[in-house]
Amino acid sequence: MPMLASDLEALIRDALPNAQIRVEGDDGVHFSAEVIDESFRGKNRVQQQRVVYAALKGRMDGPNGAVHALALTTKAPE
Repeated sequence: MPMLASDLEALIRDALPNAQIRVEGDDGVHFSAEVIDESFRGKNRVQQQRVVYAALKGRMDGPNGAVHALALTTKAPE
């Protein structure tokens, strides 16, 4: 079942309530997201992205996942 960009943003916001989040995508299965959060400070990129993927609560898992692709950029604020 396709998702809206706002649905994806809400899932991330639940896990990272103080983050700056920008999610784009209009076909319901392919998205790009930029997530900037202080909790990422001191973590490498893989660790940061794992936090975001965990927030998606399985929406990217396997061929039946709601999200097919996510181009993800994460970082701590400057």
